[in-house]
Amino acid sequence: MGNVLQPTPNNHKKDLATMLKTLDAECRNCAPTSPLECINRCQAYKLKNELRKLNQTMENPNYLKELFNVLKNETRLHILKAIADGRYSVSQLQQELKKTGRTHSQDTINEEYLQPLMAVGLANESCDEYYATHFGGRLTEVLGVFPEFAEVLPAHSECYEETLLRALLAGPKTFEEIETVISPKVASRILKRLREVGLIETPEDRDYIFFFQSKRDPSLESFCETERKVYDSIPSEGISAGKLSKETQLSTRRIYKYLRGLKGKKLVFIRRTPKAYGLTCKGETLASVLEGMHEIVEETWNSSQKVFHANENS
Repeated sequence: MGNVLQPTPNNHKKDLATMLKTLDAECRNCAPTSPLECINRCQAYKLKNELRKLNQTMENPNYLKELFNVLKNETRLHILKAIADGRYSVSQLQQELKKTGRTHSQDTINEEYLQPLMAVGLANESCDEYYATHFGGRLTEVLGVFPEFAEVLPAHSECYEETLLRALLAGPKTFEEIETVISPKVASRILKRLREVGLIETPEDRDYIFFFQSKRDPSLESFCETERKVYDSIPSEGISAGKLSKETQLSTRRIYKYLRGLKGKKLVFIRRTPKAYGLTCKGETLASVLEGMHEIVEETWNSSQKVFHANENS
C-alpha cells in the first residue's frame, strides 16, 4: 500500500511523468484490503484524481489568466504557502493570518481566499481541512523566488504584463516588436507600468539619433576650426549629439549648428536607432519565475491529458 500523499517539498520538485510512472509501479504491487482504503491512502489514486480535476479546470481558455489573477494577492499567497506545509482548518488559518496583522472573518477567508485557490486547482479540502495540491505546492516553490509577486503585478488584469515580461527574456525589444507581442492599444500603458515598478528599462543614453562620418573626402571641403573639431570627434561607430557635446565641450545648440553644416557638405549622415526595452535584474527574476510557472502549467496539463485519456480507455 502506498503512503498517504503529502505536499512535501520533495514531492513538489519531482517531474510529474516520473512520479506517475513510479506510483503506477507501486500500484501494481499493492494489495489493499478494500477499495475504500485504496481511495483514502493511495498516492497514485490521489494524484491521478487531482490531475483529472485539473484537466477539466485547465480546459478553460482563460485558465492561465485566471490562475495569475488568483495568485496576485498577498493574503492568498500567504495561505497557499501555509497549506503547502500542512493541513489547516479555516479557524487555524484565521489565527495564522492574525500573526501577520490580517484580521478576517472565517467567511471572508473561505470566500475570498480559499475558494479562488480551489477554483484554479491550487488547493483542496478534506474533512474541513485545507491543503495545497501537488500542483499548488510546485507553484508555491517557484513563487518563493520572487516574494513581491503580488505587489508589482496588477490584479484583475488581462495579464499583458506577464506576457511581455516573458517575451523580453529573449532580449530587449523595440516598441514595434512589442506591439506584435501585446495589443498596440495598450503597449504604451503596459510599458509605463512596468517601468514604474522597476521591471524594465531603456538604455541610459536617450539620444537615439546618431551621427556618422560619410565616405566623402573631407579635404575637398573647407572647415572653420570648431567645425573641424566637431567632425574629427565623430567616431566610426557614430555618436549622439549629447555625447558629442560632452566630447567637444560645446553646447548642444552649437553642436547641432555645426552638424547641420557638415550634413550640408555631405560629410555627415544620420542613422536612427530605435529605442529598445529590456528587463532589469528584478524584471529578469520575475520573468524567469513566470516562465517556470508556465512550464509547470504545461507539464501538468500534459500529464492530466494522459490520465484523462487513460481513464477513458479503461
